[in-house]
Order: sequence, then C-alpha cells, then structure tokens
Amino acid sequence: MQEQSGLDDTSDDVLGEVERAIEDLARLRSEIGRIIYGQEQVVEETLTAILAGGHVLLVGVPGLAKTRLAETLGTVLGLVQKRVQFTPDLMPADILGSEVLEETASGSRHFRFLPGPVFAQLLMADEINRASPRTQAALLQAMQEKRVTVAGQDHPLPEPFHVLATQNPIEQEGTYPLPEAQLDRFIMQVEVGYPSREAERRMMVVTTGIEQPEPAPVLDATRLQELQRLVRRIPVGDRVVEAILELVRAGRPENRVLEGIEEQVAWGPGPRASQALLLTARVRALLDGRLAPSIEDVLALAPPVLRHRMAVTFAARAEGIGVDQVITRLCRHVA
Repeated sequence: MQEQSGLDDTSDDVLGEVERAIEDLARLRSEIGRIIYGQEQVVEETLTAILAGGHVLLVGVPGLAKTRLAETLGTVLGLVQKRVQFTPDLMPADILGSEVLEETASGSRHFRFLPGPVFAQLLMADEINRASPRTQAALLQAMQEKRVTVAGQDHPLPEPFHVLATQNPIEQEGTYPLPEAQLDRFIMQVEVGYPSREAERRMMVVTTGIEQPEPAPVLDATRLQELQRLVRRIPVGDRVVEAILELVRAGRPENRVLEGIEEQVAWGPGPRASQALLLTARVRALLDGRLAPSIEDVLALAPPVLRHRMAVTFAARAEGIGVDQVITRLCRHVA
C-alpha cells in the first residue's frame, strides 16, 4: 500500500493556517505588483522559490529590474538585506568576512572576526557571473549549509537565509559560467524577459516622474518562516510524487526512458531536482488557494527547476535543440 506524502491532518487548525497564509500572500503579491510592472510570472516564480526555502537565480539582460525585484522582495518580506556587486576583482573574503588582528591598550593581541555581507537574511548577489569562479564558489557552503568557515571557525548565518542572484546571459562579454555544483544549489532559475508594451509604457511614465513608489513591509522574518514550515506540511498525493520521479528520471540519459534522450542530454538532473519540484509544487498550490498540488503544478514549474540542472549535447545544439525544448519533451512524456 502506497503512503501519502506530507500532511494527512486536515483539521480546522490546519485549514485556518492555510486561510491566513492565503490572505498574507495576497497582500504580499499586491504590494510587489505595485512596484514591479509586467513581470507577473517572474514575481510568481521568485516568490515560489523563497516560500520553498530556496535560493533564486534571475537570468536576463541588464535593465530588466532584476535588482529592483530583489530589493522589493527584501522589503516586503521584512528581511535584513545586503547587496554585493560581483566584479572580476571581488575576493571570497569580500563576501564571507575575515579575521583581523587587534591590539588592546595593554598590548595584548587577538583576532576578531569581521562578518561580511553574507551575514544577512537576504543576500542580493548582483551579476554573480561577472566574478571569478573562485569567488562564486565562496557562496557554495553558505547556500547549502547556512554557515561559513573562516580561519577554521564555523559561523552560522542568520535565519532565514536566501540568496537572490542576478546573472547576465553567458553570451555577453565579461561573464564566467557558474560551476554546476553551485547552480544546483539554486532551487530555481528564473528567466527574466522583456515586459509587454503596456507594462513598459507604465514603467516609463512612473519611473521618470518626481516621486517613485517605494515598497512597504508586509511580512517579517518570523512570519516568513511560519509560511515555509506550512508549505512542508501540505499534503502531496502519490500520483504527483510518481509524476515528479518520472519527469526527473526521464531527463537522465543513462536511464534511456525516452528514445534518443542520450543523444540530446549530456547530463541530467539529480535528486535535488525532485526535492525542488516537490516543494515548489506545494507553494504553487498554496499561492493558488489550494490545499494540495496537482500534476499541472509540476509541469508548470519544470522549466525553472530543471533548466539549470541539465545540459544538452553538442550534437543537440548543432540541431538547434536547447534545454527548454528537452524539458518540454519530458513534460509531454509525463502528461
């Protein structure tokens, strides 16, 4: 007999928590929408990633309000936020912090740790792929373990801890591709495209006036953590769990679930992809006012969850096949 994943209790207390969460999330989305124009899907996916407790990679050309979105989220969620502009000469110590030698009035000396900007609840890593791979990797331990090690000493990071990184397309000059190990730590890669004509018109008029709208806090760190815990209690049916497994495992070339997949995919998504899909599907259901996710939630979230966790072969690129096309094929297989 198969087990149901997640929460089996649908008591009045739980339903009350869900109703309260739906109200809070509606206010949250309304406040974000007052500041960010024409990027509804981007906002939804980014918010989904944070509510799932993960880190987000925002990819798009400069000037598409990626940094503005990160700043807005930090304010409306009530988080302590810091920003790092990644450049080629940025060093790991500039992010993590360092130990300095201090001398007291009596002449004794001791080392004191000076925390870097990573000690925040929301770290905005702006243009992360403009820094060297060594500096990019400095975030790896922080993103996975929620702590950093400097001079052999562990330093825990604040809770909650989220990284919102922005990235320019790899094709642009002066960028370095992120290591696969670090890419996998981002729960979602959100593609930021150009806004619609009407949204761009509104943005142009509002942002060139004397007064510009500023976001106001809606939640705080404690409430955000409550919502993140609630997400993990949302029930998930066996059909959804099986659909996630089928989708992720079909994307691994060695499994050969789909004909010719080994000729198109160089390496496929690992177990973190399954975990990410399960968590984000729960969030999407909650954002939509539902108590349990469906297979449609999984299919809708497959592109942002999988696109940075797999790569196509050179042969596939030569034929004009990209990662998103492979993911579409995987979704059709499951649907």
